[in-house]
Amino acid sequence: MKLPRRKFLHLATGAAALPAVSRFAWAQTYPSRPVRWIVGFPPGGGADITARIIGQWLSERLGQPVIIENKPGGGTNISVQAVVNSPPDGYTLLLVGAPAAINATLYPSLPFNFLRDIAPAAGLAWYPLVLEAHPSVPATVAELIARAKANPGKITMASTGIGTSSHVAGELFKMMTSVDMLHVPYRGDVLAEIT
Repeated sequence: MKLPRRKFLHLATGAAALPAVSRFAWAQTYPSRPVRWIVGFPPGGGADITARIIGQWLSERLGQPVIIENKPGGGTNISVQAVVNSPPDGYTLLLVGAPAAINATLYPSLPFNFLRDIAPAAGLAWYPLVLEAHPSVPATVAELIARAKANPGKITMASTGIGTSSHVAGELFKMMTSVDMLHVPYRGDVLAEIT
């Protein structure tokens, strides 16, 4: 059977568009159940609050609950591993922070390859790093450096955990100023700030 050219072009166009139409129809059914959003930091901190605020907005937009699940520990490696082990179906999200990039240099044999196993979806927030001192220590940055040099190893430096951005920034500060401060890692920013 010989098809007229115009009829052939119509059929070819329809055949080419069919995969796109079926993907579009599938995408409209997502999500059909709750979405898990795993956060590698303890409840109450900046990352957790960010996830809860955006999770509420996302839940209203998707029409399904977005469940925030805190899995702190291991410099966020526990949370990344949980997401890597989840089915790649779009129902498990990960809140990624700087520790995920830092960990690739700190741990030589992670059970995952972050760049291969995690796909980015959106940028949400920037968190500034700030040098803070207890109110009972009236000191400028220069005075703090002088005090640390005069008392090596006696001034403590809190961080939100080993391998976190606050830890790496503190180590960089120590290196750049040639001071010896004692690193005290906490389990998240809430504990580091209230002590």
